[in-house]
Amino acid sequence: MNIWLSFFIDSLAFGATFVYGSTGEILTEKAGHLNLGIPGIMCMGGAGGCLMLNMIGKSGLPPFLIVILGILASLVFSGLMGLIYSFMTVTLRANQNVTGLALTTFGVGLMKVIMSKMNATVYLVGPKMYYRWPFAGRQDSLQCLGVLFFLAIIIAIAASYVLFRTKVGLHLRAVGENPATADAVGINVNRYKYAATIIGSGISGLGGFYYIIDYMASQEAYLSLEAFGWLSIALVIFALWRPHMTIIGSTVFGILFSCSSYITNIEWIQVTMAMKPLLKMLPYVFTILVLIISSVRNKRENQPPSSLGLSYFREDR
Repeated sequence: MNIWLSFFIDSLAFGATFVYGSTGEILTEKAGHLNLGIPGIMCMGGAGGCLMLNMIGKSGLPPFLIVILGILASLVFSGLMGLIYSFMTVTLRANQNVTGLALTTFGVGLMKVIMSKMNATVYLVGPKMYYRWPFAGRQDSLQCLGVLFFLAIIIAIAASYVLFRTKVGLHLRAVGENPATADAVGINVNRYKYAATIIGSGISGLGGFYYIIDYMASQEAYLSLEAFGWLSIALVIFALWRPHMTIIGSTVFGILFSCSSYITNIEWIQVTMAMKPLLKMLPYVFTILVLIISSVRNKRENQPPSSLGLSYFREDR
């Protein structure tokens, strides 16, 4: 395969990790909640899916059932993290930033404990081929364009459709913009906040599962997962709170991450060992630039929900 085509496909595949994380965070933020627990939620989603595969990897179940059970386990583990966050910030009205950071610390630590106790030859070696259908037999970059990659694209497009083309999406956006007004017209604010956060967390968790079991397919992959959770949150701003735009943004992030690996294969570019760490900084530099550019924009449609990060007290209505 041509090196440039391989580079682009690998960037697409890697970017799917961010598509999951940022799409889930967008749904949460549209309900008015800034969930800084996304890194921990992605870690728990990855650990939950791998734990299920560790239990059923040698059970003899049909491949399609193993794929479904792994996805469901990832959704459950990350969804439970979203439930904890919702209970703390919606019901108990705890500070959203502190709660999110606590969930990240908890999720990352628990994931390391779970993953260190499992046998990679059970949860990884066999099952990863099932998730790489229909390109499981290939040895190039196409092997990562499997079930979870296409699921990420479908979820991002479906989330955009629901948010901007359905009554449910209109109500959710109303909750994020002005929960008091939404409550006054009969919208159940707490129900929408709970649903958006739990569903968004479940989607984000799939990003961690995809990165470990499919894209990296490595026993040590979970050690680098936390950083991608933070970048997923930053990508929300790049996507202007539109889930379908995360596909473009994640591809850009994927290209920047892949540069350090592929640029050394180009004959007319000389890369020293000292330059490689600098190339790995590109995604983070780009993130800072995105934050600066978005902060100077004054268009209302490109701004976050008005009530983002603010707890809703019905008594103040």
